[in-house]
Amino acid sequence: EDLKAFVEREMKRLDETEIESSSSDGLNNEEKKGGGEPATKSKLYLLKGLNTDSGNFATPASFEGIDKFRDVRDDESLFRSISESRVFKSSAEIDIMRYTNWVSSMAHVEVMRAAKPGMMEYQLESLFQHHTYTHGGCRHMSYTCICACGPSANILHYGHAGRPNSRLLEEGMIALLDMGAEYKCYASDITCSFPISGSFTDDQKSIFEAVLAAQIKVMAMLKPGVTWLDMHREAEREILKGLIGCGVLDGGGKDLDEVIETMLDADLGAIFMPHGLGHFIGIDTHDVGGYSPGKPARSERPGERKLRTARQLDEGMVVTVEPGIYFIDPLLDAAMSDERQKHFLTERVNDFRGFGGVRLEDDVRITSDGCENLTLCPRAIEEVLDVMSGGSWPPATDVLPEMKR
Repeated sequence: EDLKAFVEREMKRLDETEIESSSSDGLNNEEKKGGGEPATKSKLYLLKGLNTDSGNFATPASFEGIDKFRDVRDDESLFRSISESRVFKSSAEIDIMRYTNWVSSMAHVEVMRAAKPGMMEYQLESLFQHHTYTHGGCRHMSYTCICACGPSANILHYGHAGRPNSRLLEEGMIALLDMGAEYKCYASDITCSFPISGSFTDDQKSIFEAVLAAQIKVMAMLKPGVTWLDMHREAEREILKGLIGCGVLDGGGKDLDEVIETMLDADLGAIFMPHGLGHFIGIDTHDVGGYSPGKPARSERPGERKLRTARQLDEGMVVTVEPGIYFIDPLLDAAMSDERQKHFLTERVNDFRGFGGVRLEDDVRITSDGCENLTLCPRAIEEVLDVMSGGSWPPATDVLPEMKR
């Protein structure tokens, strides 16, 4: 089946999908007991609440005569109920998100094939948008595209008006492209990293493999019952292990697991991954429900406080898994003067100044006994290099089944 036929079939099928909804009787339709008495007193539910992720506040509706409903007005329950409902996706919602991820994944592949020295970052953004609309019918992006090449990747949310994907792509740079299309109001959020020249240097390969190891470790552990905070810490462990392996950090010849725990206690992981492992995704890219009332509170530790939730995972949730390693000068300088951290850093860290960063991000559904990766992008180094040299995608054989694609 060719691409055009597949897209047409999927779009037709999704158009015919009706996402289930429920409704309740209105204020004037109270159920009656025997004798005509109201069974319960109706309430007027107003949407009011704070999205703990975005900081946006939902202001409740107001209308003439609202004071008459003072005694039956509820400003808290509706926002809380809707937020919690959005945390768990129905099969119809998953179907749409699977399609959106497929379109965005194929667009990332096309950009990887086209990227070369001499282009501008914004041209990569343009190619991605063109592919998702032309070949997938996705008119909108889920967020502003981040096309961060070389040192640009030191700015985690690059691509905005102040830094508008305007750097020239040069030989030897590594690209970090964070882009995702939206379809039927549902977001995708995908990041690929690859060498602009079409081949990895030894240092680029070492950092890429450390990030991939973190992603694989988390994918193997994702299932109902684990906490997102624990998953973040597992990713940090793999990242620190990789940085020891390439000589950026000094293990001191001690037991590797023991020294990594000491580094974690010193908050060293947050120097190289100063963001959380991921977030809920759905109608919003950074979806609601992360710190709902009654759920675990935000950690105050560096790195961990950037987590957009600390909840226990359950079936039906969709999260992004996006470990990364970055070499950000102000953070490195701070670590080199920190009494808890400086003795772990070697002179080798200076070789990576100006490197930028590597991030790999997939959208993942939590299943009854594990997870399903909705994203289908090249992740193994051999996959990245093969695609960049014109190889077909997806491949006939999956060389990385650990990614659960």
